[in-house]
Order: sequence, then C-alpha cells, then structure tokens
Amino acid sequence: MADKLFATTVVGSYPQPDWLVDRALLAKGVPRVRMSEMWRIPEPWLEQAQDDATILAIRDMERAGVDVITDGEVRRESYSNRFVTELEGIDAARPGHVVSRAGLSTPVPRVVGKIRRRAAVEVRDMQFLRRNTSHIAKITLPGPFTMSQQALDEHYNDTEAMAMDMAAAVNEEAHDLVRAGADVIQLDEPWVRNNPDIARRYAVKAINRALQGISVPTVVHLCFGYAAVVKGSSKPAEYAFLAELGDTIADTISIECAQPKIDLGVLADLAPKKIMLGVLDLSDLTIETPETVALRMRAGLAHMTPDRLVPAPDCGMKYLPRGVAFGKLKAMCDGAAIVRRELTGKSY
Repeated sequence: MADKLFATTVVGSYPQPDWLVDRALLAKGVPRVRMSEMWRIPEPWLEQAQDDATILAIRDMERAGVDVITDGEVRRESYSNRFVTELEGIDAARPGHVVSRAGLSTPVPRVVGKIRRRAAVEVRDMQFLRRNTSHIAKITLPGPFTMSQQALDEHYNDTEAMAMDMAAAVNEEAHDLVRAGADVIQLDEPWVRNNPDIARRYAVKAINRALQGISVPTVVHLCFGYAAVVKGSSKPAEYAFLAELGDTIADTISIECAQPKIDLGVLADLAPKKIMLGVLDLSDLTIETPETVALRMRAGLAHMTPDRLVPAPDCGMKYLPRGVAFGKLKAMCDGAAIVRRELTGKSY
C-alpha cells in the first residue's frame, strides 16, 4: 500500500462526534438496515455536518501519523448497511427479520429481485477524501459474501448466485472509486469466519469477482466483530476461515489479533500476501504504549518478513471515545517507528 516500511493504516471507521450521532443508539448493535434515527442533525444539514466530521477524522489520522488513511466512514451507520440498501433488488422500506443464535430478531435487508448497482454510493465520499488529504487514501466496501449472509433472500433461492450479483455490484463501485482517486480498495468480510463451511463453497470466488480488474492495491479485512459488541471472552483464539484467503487476488489480508491473541503461526499460510496486523486492542480503553505496539509487531515478524507487515488497529474504531482512538493511533505510529528504527536505523 506504500513503499515505506511498516506504513501504518486504519481498518476503516473512526469515532463519529457526539454532536453528529446518538451514541446510545449506536451502542445497541451494528445495524444491517438503515437507522436514520441515529443522526442528531436534521436532513437539510446532515450532509454538511457529515462533511465537517469527516474533515475532523481525516485531520486526526494525519496528526497521529497514519500513512494510509480513510474518511473515517463518518457517513455510515455501519460498515455495510449504507451500500447494500442502495442496491436494486433490495426492499429498503420493508426489511426482513432473522433470528440470531442468541434468539434475537434482527432487521436485515430483504432481497426481492435481482441485485444490481443502480448508482454510485461512495464516490462522493472518495472525492471528498481526495480533495482533503495528500495522504495515501483508502476506502472500504462491504464484501459480497458478508452482504449475502446478512440478507433475507426472497428471490434467488441460491445464496451463491445472490453473492455473485452482489460481487458484480461491488466491482462496479470499486472501479468508480479508483477513478475518483482511491489509492487502496478494501473489502470487509467478517462473515467468512462466521459461516466457514458456506464460505469454502464460494467466498473466494465472490471476493475475486468483486476485485476483478482493480488496478490499485486491494485488502480483505476479517475480524471477530467490534470489541464493543463482541466481548473478548466470546472471541475464539483462531480463525475458522483464513488460509483460504490466500487464494484471493487481494494483495493484503487484514486480521484482528491484539485482542483475541491468536496463534500467529497461521500467517505462514498466507505467504506471500501482506498482512494488516491488528496491533491495537479496541476492547481496552487504555491507550497502548508505543513499546506495547512494538512488541506485537515483533511477534508478527517472527512469522513473516518485514515488507509484509502493515500495522493497523484490530478493527474499526467507531465505538471508541475519540480521544482514546487518537491516542491509540499515535501509539501505533510511534511503535512502528521503533521497530522501523531497529531494522533500518531510520524512524521514517
């Protein structure tokens, strides 16, 4: 993603200001359908407020020293719902409901027709980011497999066919995002580890279709869920679906490993891909020291060459207090500088 050794990045989201969103509503879970009541600003002024908050996120990442930044996903209620609910074939007005493993009924996108992308969703976001930073700029999209697993299918009766149409829609959007100035495209695919047996059937195929022909560096992110939603005791110590991502055309695989303490020996299965290594534990509001970050990076380097390691938070940071998020990013960048100096004699 950048020529600099240990170029730092973020997974995607950054905390939205309290004046923009109702954080009590946000804390209730990760919405799959639109949740307009989350926004504190009335519609006539919402876009302007989101623009202002996006600039705050961009400047925080720049001040912290992050090399590859995003727009903080400030305009999104969740990582996936904004894109999927804009697709043709989704009845956004009348969502479906699925019952989770915990017995809770969750509103989800209801698929009532063939999935197509009818218009750009994130292109203005990318254009705004490009106008407001000279840094390497990354933008994220929900992955097709994850979207297919979060939807109620009332049309296809074939989740693979549905996922492939979602992949085609993502691919169209990704190409437009590159034209809008994106230096890196990332797909968020946390559900490959939720349903690994289904994922083995067609997740790689769908991811490759979504990234087909993309000329800039690409990333696939997977995690065990936001730390604010999925507590540490619920997180396994290994990924049920990880080595399989070595068969994707993505350049980089992003994994959460600061909080769940996974066995980093699994990284050998992903060579020669780059690894966005989670070095910030987002379940702990204590800000890491740079040396703690350096220790986590050294643990990763025991299993990969330095040119493959990209330091990052475990996951999106939107559920953290803004001051904590900034402090953690600064510690990450300072920790990367320590390890960079150890290996090259230079901190930059």
